[in-house]
Amino acid sequence: MIFAHDTEDALEWVAALVNTASGGEQLPDVATLDALLRGGGWTGRRDRSLAELHAVQALRPRFRKFWELKEAGIVTLINELLRDGRALPQLVKHDEWDYHVHATPSDAPLATRMAVEAAMAMVDVVRTKELARLRICELEGCTNVVVDLTKNRSKLYCDAGCGNRAAVAAYRARQKRAGDPSGTRRRESRARSRGRTAGRPTRS
Repeated sequence: MIFAHDTEDALEWVAALVNTASGGEQLPDVATLDALLRGGGWTGRRDRSLAELHAVQALRPRFRKFWELKEAGIVTLINELLRDGRALPQLVKHDEWDYHVHATPSDAPLATRMAVEAAMAMVDVVRTKELARLRICELEGCTNVVVDLTKNRSKLYCDAGCGNRAAVAAYRARQKRAGDPSGTRRRESRARSRGRTAGRPTRS
């Protein structure tokens, strides 16, 4: 584990939220937001209204700046989010979670709690000098953000299947460079099969 469990969980849901704005709107309604929050283990106040949905959607461009800005700009953004959310860090323990930090009351609006939670997670990233773990997916054409929580810093692709697509593309490129002998054999085999079929007498 690179960071505390609550920090890692927060970083992953921040990335997941940011990526819902990549390649078209992927957070179109309250039901989709409900599913995203269940995956992130969110508790506390929920209004389940369009106003709440729009407030969460509006966080995405601000959160994306964590992947775009230099350290000084990220620190400014963190402080803005903490100040706007009137953050007051407290150690809490609830449900299946052991002690972790909440900096807003559970009845605060969802978008406020999300903004402060993201900022608190980024405090740890900045303080440990681990901003390099925030990357953009390396698959050409993909703009999704990535949080690399591997020990050897080896995560290159987002969680939308880009790793598999990159592996397939690399395999095909190797086959092409090698002259694709297996593909040639398959084509020759099919041609011979068609030739044998063509030479057979037809049944009357």
